[in-house]
Amino acid sequence: MSTIAESARIHPMAVVEDGATVGEGVKIGPFCHVGPHVVLQENVELLSHAIVTGRTVIGKGTRIFPMAVVGGDPQSVHHAGEETTLSVGANCTIREGVTMNTGTADFGGQTIVGDNNLFLANSHVAHDCRVGNHVIMSNNVMLAGHVVIEDRVILGGGSAVHQFTRVGRQAFVGGLSAVSYDVIPYGMLNGNPGLLSGLNVVGMTRAGIDRAVIHRVRRAYKAIFEGTASVRENAAAIREEYADCPEVVQILDFIAADSDRALSSPTRGQKG
Repeated sequence: MSTIAESARIHPMAVVEDGATVGEGVKIGPFCHVGPHVVLQENVELLSHAIVTGRTVIGKGTRIFPMAVVGGDPQSVHHAGEETTLSVGANCTIREGVTMNTGTADFGGQTIVGDNNLFLANSHVAHDCRVGNHVIMSNNVMLAGHVVIEDRVILGGGSAVHQFTRVGRQAFVGGLSAVSYDVIPYGMLNGNPGLLSGLNVVGMTRAGIDRAVIHRVRRAYKAIFEGTASVRENAAAIREEYADCPEVVQILDFIAADSDRALSSPTRGQKG
């Protein structure tokens, strides 16, 4: 049997399957379909024709617009019908035609989306992705499987992120860009192939980062990508100098971490 809170408002032309959990203040519009393993937490709103399926939890206050399909099976040839999950955080906005898939059994079986995110029309979150908080995915953005998007990233319309790629905190990816390699925190990437084109200074300023700190991050960026050694060696060489600057340390830690992908740079992938 479904668990439906008394204050939930469900349109008579919606389908809520037996087993679903519908929290206080939830609104479900006409022609919506809620699957039997779905949990809609307090004040979730599904506008008309939204589908939430699979073993999916939708966090408090999230709104899902028409024709979105949230919790569908992973689009992976390796998926054999295992019971995998999708978790969407609180206060997200999921616009028309957005798709989000559950995880795959071989990689832990979880797709995880954080809080306060905005997913514009027809954007896609694939299996096993990890999306942080306060992320903006513009229209038609595509995340392949196993992508990690850290907090406060902005992805411009039509951009595509290669599987297993990481995009660091508060990075900015320009519209129609192809993200084939990891993007450092606070980095700005544009083009196809995507090239690192400096720092997201506008985003850093809007986040309240002091101008003097931004100048230090710029100097560190130059030392990392214009030094005489490899990027990793250059990054390691400046760690002590910038140990008191959290923003630079975030970049250095990101570079030092293990990853399946190489690092985006001002030249990597550039056609000669």
